[in-house]
Amino acid sequence: MFNIPLIITCPIVGAELSKKEYQYLPCSPDKLAVEAEKAVNAGASIIHLHVRDNLGNPSQDVDIFKEVTNKIKKKCDCIVQFSTGGAVGTPLKKRCAPLVLKPEMATLSMGSLNFNSEIYENSENTIKTIATALIKNNVMPELEIFDYGMIDTVYSYLKKNFIPKKFHINFVLGVQGGMGGHFRNLVILTERLDPDQTWSVGGIGKFQLPLCMHSIAMGGHVRMGIEDNIYYRKNELAKSNAQLIKRAVRIAKEIDRPIATVKQTREILGL
Repeated sequence: MFNIPLIITCPIVGAELSKKEYQYLPCSPDKLAVEAEKAVNAGASIIHLHVRDNLGNPSQDVDIFKEVTNKIKKKCDCIVQFSTGGAVGTPLKKRCAPLVLKPEMATLSMGSLNFNSEIYENSENTIKTIATALIKNNVMPELEIFDYGMIDTVYSYLKKNFIPKKFHINFVLGVQGGMGGHFRNLVILTERLDPDQTWSVGGIGKFQLPLCMHSIAMGGHVRMGIEDNIYYRKNELAKSNAQLIKRAVRIAKEIDRPIATVKQTREILGL
């Protein structure tokens, strides 16, 4: 399994953080493009993209997604993966809107959950609507799994032809209201997957580093970035996404696992 190059996805900004919580938060199109370039130079091959408006608020505006994507592509070669989650409470129509730009990948959350103090709604209708937009625009989905039952939903919806047949899976563990970020949970989840299914894990907060280490050793892939965790170590803020990614690269190299180039990532995922 150590011969499988490690795909690193970087969520460079997210939709929930503010500069009050994280002083280094990149918000403008230019700053997002620079942050993406630094992340790719550090070892990331997929940039998970949220965008912000002129006031720094989360947005699903198509023009902003287009501007940021173009700026990123001018700076570096990478796979730009759009978020269709937006911020909690974003209307469904807006969540789907940026897919008209036909990114290589986009996310598809596979169920509703209590997201900290709010409800992150992903009903059957929401999932089917986003999946239809993914198929229409020839976008490969990354299925976001926050809890064990969502794996059952994946296989149920596959049988009903509600979602695309080809996808990557990302386990998001440690959200308050979802499945905890413990190693045993990752093992339980991955045991449900077909042997050739590609998967990654994004640990929230304190779970990011240990789940990164376990995934690297298990032959999975990782998601590392400030959307999920703003700390480099306890009480020490990470200064950038690149700082977090460089740590994952060092860990992988210690066990002789190569880091996937963008070309290799496209080959592994079948893009």
